[in-house]
Amino acid sequence: MGDEAMRDRGEEEETEGMERKDAGATKKVAFFGMFRYARRADVALMGVGTVAAMVNGMSEPLMTVVFAAVIESFGGSDDSAVLHRVSKVVVYYIYLGIGTALASFLQVSCWTMAGERQSARIRSLYLEAVLKQDVSFFDVEMTTGEAISRMSADTVLVQDALGEKVGKYAQLLTTFVGGFVIGFIRGWMLALVMLACIPPSILSFATVSRLRAQISARRQASYDDAGNVVEQSIRAIRTVVSFNGEKKAVALYNALIKKAYKATVLEGLVTGLGIGCIFCVVFCSYSLAFWYGAKLIISKGYTGGQVINVVFAILTGSMAIGNASPSISAIAEGQSAAHRLFEIINRKPKIDISDTSGIELDDIKGDVELNNVFFRYPARPEQLILNGLSLQVPSGTTMAIVGESGSGKSTLISLVERFYDPQAGEVLIDGINIKSLKLKWIRGKISLVSQEPLLFMTSIKDNITYGKEDATLEEIKRAAELANAANFIEKLPNAYETMVGQSGAQLSGGQKQRIAIARAILRSPKVLLLDEATSALDVESERVVQEALNRIMVGITTLIVAHRLSTVRNADCIAVVHQGKVVEQGCP
Repeated sequence: MGDEAMRDRGEEEETEGMERKDAGATKKVAFFGMFRYARRADVALMGVGTVAAMVNGMSEPLMTVVFAAVIESFGGSDDSAVLHRVSKVVVYYIYLGIGTALASFLQVSCWTMAGERQSARIRSLYLEAVLKQDVSFFDVEMTTGEAISRMSADTVLVQDALGEKVGKYAQLLTTFVGGFVIGFIRGWMLALVMLACIPPSILSFATVSRLRAQISARRQASYDDAGNVVEQSIRAIRTVVSFNGEKKAVALYNALIKKAYKATVLEGLVTGLGIGCIFCVVFCSYSLAFWYGAKLIISKGYTGGQVINVVFAILTGSMAIGNASPSISAIAEGQSAAHRLFEIINRKPKIDISDTSGIELDDIKGDVELNNVFFRYPARPEQLILNGLSLQVPSGTTMAIVGESGSGKSTLISLVERFYDPQAGEVLIDGINIKSLKLKWIRGKISLVSQEPLLFMTSIKDNITYGKEDATLEEIKRAAELANAANFIEKLPNAYETMVGQSGAQLSGGQKQRIAIARAILRSPKVLLLDEATSALDVESERVVQEALNRIMVGITTLIVAHRLSTVRNADCIAVVHQGKVVEQGCP
């Protein structure tokens, strides 16, 4: 059953993810919109890089002029003067080589630095934006796998587009313009004839670019959904292994990768066909150009060098269009990726941790009240979870909340923590609607210990101080003692500097829970929320953790969601929740 649920959930997320991405696949930011986070230093780097790219781009059209002069130098009846004439001309190749080397260095280095600086800034802003989103955002709009994929994949696409690819595009655009300008100056009649070759090239290029952008969006969507499967499987690795779900996880992943593979193959076929068409046009252009050039030599007095100059200048400019295809595709992908990233960066959550407009009191007593609260989860709007629930918890009282699964107990905790806002009714702290209070400040007065404590892959000390980074070592040890964690911590080889491993894998369930409790009480909360904090522990671990909880709950407003009698035994009051309402309440 566990494997089937995981597979079904994965397929649901795959479908939802594909729908979201298909809906936004063609959305892009404007070209200059990608540079919205550039600073003065970045603008200066891009300016120098652009000038260098233009100089670099003119080198090829100018080379055709020098090449034509070399061809002309081979003419004449005086063989002894040929070497002298050629020597005077070829020195320009040296000048072009030196200038191109310097321009290439400045172009690549400046654009690479500018791209890296801006992409690093975008990465930071994106992470900051993701972390400040409300919980409903991850329920409805984005999975954790998508968020991680955008950080790892989309930021790379944006970096590529902001960096060297723009410089390369500027270089090739200059080559295109410079080639045609030189071609028309040197022989406008031949240049006009060669213009007939341009429309087929442009048509091939435009078609390929449009198709590649669409296919690339589908490919990236499949990779994002495959990333979701990996993230889920690794996060729930024990469940996967215990239910022999490895093959199903791999099968689901392979199915998504196969979709990405098909999209990549199709992209390759489209690109290959487009490039093939462009080269076909180029070689047909050679045939037409030299045939008509011969006629112009006879009828209009063109020289061989002049014909060579015009032909190669126009073809150099034309080929720059084909060579620009990878750069333009990268820029197009970067524009799409930037839209996805900027959409999150600019998204203002309904419950905004960065909002400073709320009330900040000197302190709170800890009175908690839910007044006629109605609530539906954004991901399940058809299901009413809390149906006019009302509950009062006086300051310093321990209130146990019991009821069957799905009755709304944990939802109540989420509303007090303000992970969500109710659709109707009020959540009050000291008689003040929690919506009116400054969110970051009020969350600093509330601590939550959940059923599955999440520890970060760092030291025990860093995990305990996560909510209070300026805590002293004495405060840390005191919190550990209150949480019944000091004894086992001090027996570890590195004591408080011991690394806990990924998600606390180096510690037992009871040890992780006690560290989570120490983290919660280090902040000296006025309200303590315990969401089935001991339900996943064995009897002995539960006893130790419960002792710690009984010690710290004294004088603190505490809401306990529990199923076990041992958990609620020391509660001041008990409330029974059924179908989203408090149906019974009493105090011993």
